[in-house]
Amino acid sequence: MKTKKTFDAVKMMRDIRDKHHEQYKANPELRQKRLSEIKKRYAHKIKT
Repeated sequence: MKTKKTFDAVKMMRDIRDKHHEQYKANPELRQKRLSEIKKRYAHKIKT
């Protein structure tokens, strides 16, 4: 089933995932840094 789409969300997410994978493979500490920043930003929304 092919459709003509101007925007493909699945392809976009795959591209983002692959880009992040390459970045984290080159610099594993970057993942932990980004996760800690996200936790700080959304600490009030995270239930413990």
